[in-house]
Amino acid sequence: MSSPEQITDPLCYHGEGPVWSETWGGLRWVDMLAGDLLTLRPGGSVDRLHVGNIAAFVRPRASGGYVVGLERGLGLAEGPDEAPTPLPEMWSDTGIRMNEGGCDPAGNLYAGSMPYNKAPGAASLYRVTPAGAVSVVVPEVTTSNGIDFSPDGTRAYYNDTQTGGTDVFDVVDGELTGRRLFHHGDGGRPDGLTVDSAGNVWVALNRVGKVRCYSPDAEVLTEVDLPLRLVTACTLGGPDLRDLYITTSREKLEDPEPGAGAVFRMRVDVPGKPVLPYGG
Repeated sequence: MSSPEQITDPLCYHGEGPVWSETWGGLRWVDMLAGDLLTLRPGGSVDRLHVGNIAAFVRPRASGGYVVGLERGLGLAEGPDEAPTPLPEMWSDTGIRMNEGGCDPAGNLYAGSMPYNKAPGAASLYRVTPAGAVSVVVPEVTTSNGIDFSPDGTRAYYNDTQTGGTDVFDVVDGELTGRRLFHHGDGGRPDGLTVDSAGNVWVALNRVGKVRCYSPDAEVLTEVDLPLRLVTACTLGGPDLRDLYITTSREKLEDPEPGAGAVFRMRVDVPGKPVLPYGG
């Protein structure tokens, strides 16, 4: 395993949600509070596409194009670089915005919200089916963050950042059940996460500048230190899915650290799994 290297300039105020997909040519992530999607091109340049007030997350669609989390709902694009068409808003409360999302093996999208004022329990984790039906699967969330599924689809790992830990659900007949603590963040604020092909869970620990890898049995396998505090999310990608990409932020920093807002990359031993697309 290599050490993290900075591979972009500090382009983002609040970089988040990295995703690797060949459908858009590799790595894409969001500058969340700017409302922009960023795409790393093969030559190292970065394209930026403005999609709205908020760009919370992005995932490929099984039919092509992508789905993006907007301020209070979703947008769908037909092509990898087209602007999205907003769908009807999922809620009307202007004090709550979309924050993070991910998909399950059946093509359902799990999209979580958070209140701008971080009021405890004011947000939710929603499920959006490929047909577009919306339901609340986890109510009374504060800061809904990373979600991903084990390779066999029997577990879902989830961060509600304010709890200070990563939770795990059993997936039974497509439903998330038996929520329980998987591992505490030990002072870090669990943010984005991704699961590799062996079922290990990589979690970005915001405010302490770390990414931690847990085994399926919640053993700490490795801990990576970044040269800045606001580490937001991670994903596995590259041609062999062994590049760990890490997004960072400079949100509300009066004196941003060098590299805050850049993307970092390191090589790992266990490859990731292909990103799960939205079926809608």
